[in-house]
Amino acid sequence: MPLLQARNVHRYLGQGETLTHILRGVNLLVEPGEFVSITGASGSGKSTLLYLLGGLDRPSLKDAADQPISPRPGIFIDSQDTLDLDEIELASVRNAKVGFIFQFHYLLREFTAQENVALPMFQLGKLSRDDALDRAAELLTRFGLGEKINRRTNKLSGGEQQRVAIARALANEPAVVLADEPTGNLDSKNAATVAQVFDELAANGQTLVMVTHDLTLADRARRRLKMEDGQIVSDSGSESGSESGATLSATQV
Repeated sequence: MPLLQARNVHRYLGQGETLTHILRGVNLLVEPGEFVSITGASGSGKSTLLYLLGGLDRPSLKDAADQPISPRPGIFIDSQDTLDLDEIELASVRNAKVGFIFQFHYLLREFTAQENVALPMFQLGKLSRDDALDRAAELLTRFGLGEKINRRTNKLSGGEQQRVAIARALANEPAVVLADEPTGNLDSKNAATVAQVFDELAANGQTLVMVTHDLTLADRARRRLKMEDGQIVSDSGSESGSESGATLSATQV
């Protein structure tokens, strides 16, 4: 079964004259263990799609004429239709099954690296506080930050902060990690370090979906998607790519 699925996904933003059709009937399947990159110009809809896949946003259910979109859009995480979930249920699925990495980290500056990584585990509640802190320390050590687990994140370099963010994304052993411009705020040296971390995660079977403007980073993925004007216009590197690509833009309002 696909780990992630977008089915006839549309997204409108704004009202009246400012109403913009961001996503236009996107269909996408992501299988377990895939490393997928999504590229495209600014405004192509790639980050919007990523947020929808991770349950941070919801697809539009009505079109510009306020008519129901047909067929009904759907976002599925591990075969579960997120449109059937209320906000609390969706947050629970998100915390348990999806890890997020953003360009600007969103770490809590007053907390240590270890505490930042442990926070998702505290929220999920499957581990004791001590076990969560131990796992956080193990993850940070894995990414070369073992000597800095007790350092506040505002005392870390940009590359170190991004590695903390990656460790945090993996804290609850998510089914999929979604990354939005993970190297966009880093210099070339730190970007290369983060890219190597992604290579290692993919080699270990972690499902990854990454939005990036960096074509060199995108090419490290085994499957590469390109978006234009709210649609996926190419899908390469996957055995199923040609088949799914033929239907990616088939349904429009």
